[in-house]
Amino acid sequence: MQQPRDFSLYGAVDLGARQAALKRRQVAAQGPTPPGGQGDGGAGSANGAVIDVTEETFGTEVLERSLSVPVIIDLWAEWCGPCKQLSPVLEKLAAEAGGRWILAKIDTEANQQLSAALRVESIPMVLVAIGGQIVPGFLGAMPEAQVRQWIEQVMAEAQRLGFGAGPGDQPGTGQLGSGQEGADQRAAGTDLPQRGAPGRQPGAAHPPADPDFAEAQQAMERGDLDGAEAAFEKMQANSPGNPMATLGLSQVRLVKRVNSYDQAKARKAAAEHPGDVEAQTRVADIDIAIGRIEEALDRLIGTIRRTTGDDRDRARRHLLSLFEVLPPRDPRVAKARSTLSGLLF
Repeated sequence: MQQPRDFSLYGAVDLGARQAALKRRQVAAQGPTPPGGQGDGGAGSANGAVIDVTEETFGTEVLERSLSVPVIIDLWAEWCGPCKQLSPVLEKLAAEAGGRWILAKIDTEANQQLSAALRVESIPMVLVAIGGQIVPGFLGAMPEAQVRQWIEQVMAEAQRLGFGAGPGDQPGTGQLGSGQEGADQRAAGTDLPQRGAPGRQPGAAHPPADPDFAEAQQAMERGDLDGAEAAFEKMQANSPGNPMATLGLSQVRLVKRVNSYDQAKARKAAAEHPGDVEAQTRVADIDIAIGRIEEALDRLIGTIRRTTGDDRDRARRHLLSLFEVLPPRDPRVAKARSTLSGLLF
């Protein structure tokens, strides 16, 4: 059994939340979810504390929901004995929580592509979605007391991010919100504070919000990427070198590019033409957007190795632009920078 780790969002790409926001208009156009939500055999209604999630609904039911409330993800299969011990515990605690967090159940056998994207190697496996980002949980079954304690830690750390309970609530029991501090930290890719570490405590005064950042966040919530891009550009002009502006602008531009691609055609072209820089950069964009960070960076490093002259320089410049999509201290960026330096010098 793997014990829970510290919940750090550092190095995670905050693209799931941005893309989920773009889907809101489509969801609204389809009308309200029918009673029962997930159809036959669901663990609960779409509005309940326990929901069944598929590859098709993961974006809205997990990533989008996690913008306002933590979503604990239970990856299981019918043949898995330990899953049958852990899942009832999680379902019981979700029901007790009364909506303060949501349990999303994913059948790994029925959703193999999603399982691969989440890098599932063994089950039961538990992950957490907070603010549109996926962070590690634990592997294996645990007794109810340990699971309960772990969930309290998740909720306490979520509160410290700026989502959490009101001043009068106890850590781990509050309704998550979408506080500005949490939004600032998610955009900056900063760490969740360590438990017991010095720093701002729940209920402490927050610094004034950057109006340009707030405008960018609101634009993304509306699915207005052009408006978000303009707000981040303004923020960057008013505060040169601001890492939140650089990160936010790079991510918004990436999402805009990916939305313009025919992803199947892009992958086919990249497979058939390994020396085609445009084809390789498009697939690298797509992979970054879905969280395949190392694959994306390795693809462009491979392209740089195979090309010369202007083509090589185009691949190099695109790789550098993707570095800006990730927090600057991301170890994958450091590794890729080192490899790039070895190729160029």
